[in-house]
Amino acid sequence: MGFKCGIVGLPNVGKSTIFNAITSGNSLIGNFPFTTKEPHLGVVNVPDERLKELARIFNPPKVIPTILEFVDIAGLVKGASKGEGLGNQFLSHIRDVDAIAHVVRCFENDNVVHSYGTVDPKRDIEIVETELILKDIETIDKNLSELERQAKSGDKKVKHNIEVCRKLKEHLSTGKLARMLNLDEEEKELACNFNLLTSKPVMFVANADEDGLLNGNDYIKIVEELAVYRGSTVIVVDGEMESEIADLNYEEREKFLKDLGIQKSSLDKIIKQGYFILDLVTFYTHNDKELRAWTVKKGTKAPQAGGKIHSDFERGFIKVEVIKYKDLIQVKSENLLKEMGLLEVHGKDYIVQDGDILYYRFNV
Repeated sequence: MGFKCGIVGLPNVGKSTIFNAITSGNSLIGNFPFTTKEPHLGVVNVPDERLKELARIFNPPKVIPTILEFVDIAGLVKGASKGEGLGNQFLSHIRDVDAIAHVVRCFENDNVVHSYGTVDPKRDIEIVETELILKDIETIDKNLSELERQAKSGDKKVKHNIEVCRKLKEHLSTGKLARMLNLDEEEKELACNFNLLTSKPVMFVANADEDGLLNGNDYIKIVEELAVYRGSTVIVVDGEMESEIADLNYEEREKFLKDLGIQKSSLDKIIKQGYFILDLVTFYTHNDKELRAWTVKKGTKAPQAGGKIHSDFERGFIKVEVIKYKDLIQVKSENLLKEMGLLEVHGKDYIVQDGDILYYRFNV
């Protein structure tokens, strides 16, 4: 698994259009609110040029890329935290994702009705964020009530946790996102247990027309300015264009876009940003049956990375043999690389690096 990305935004901003374009899915698209009532799941292979290069060297019977799950979540409206629209249903679906792609409308089109009548990226972003903040305050209040009940025992740790909760609530009550609050590592660990909606990493997806994609526009500039303040990134896409070429295979799609002067598809842009904001790295394994890509958090040690493959790899870990991608690509031969002394052997403290090709030794 790569990561699970929730696509959110107001109704009629192009969420489902973009979802369908990047997953070639079949999410219902319509010019009215709540077209998407249930979250739709799309699973895509992560495009990986390194995997293709490794396949040319190893020539395995099977090549398995890592995957990414997209979730098309119903459009949010003002008052969702109090049950308006699809309310709590919408917000609960966000809890299940690792990262959020917040789609913002950045185009004018009289044929596509905006749920609030006008195109206003700042207003749209603030509506969504306000509802997430209000829901997080509700979550903190529930945890505070439980902690205050436990505090009667005199446990110092519980009292500390209450202080962290109050700090979070005070911060959220000023209209700021949880991820914008500076916390120490212990406080971050506690906050992580609450699974706050506004603590999740966010990338803004500015949905523009073709001219906006190629030349930019004032709406996109507004999103970019707001993103800087929030420590987020912005991806500019033309959802309508991408939907028109969604039935092409990956290579044909990339060629079409490059002919227009567009270097990367929406899928590639979102995956790249998703890996960046979640601090993910990819490593590879291969045997006589398959070559496979795996995704883990940056900083993951070899035994835990092996556990992603099979629990025995972590439980019975002995050592890991490491080949660096850049070395293998230069030499073009695994055997020659070993003869040159470029095969590394590491113990349980080795931190997996992006592009590593790993061979595990373990006891069953």
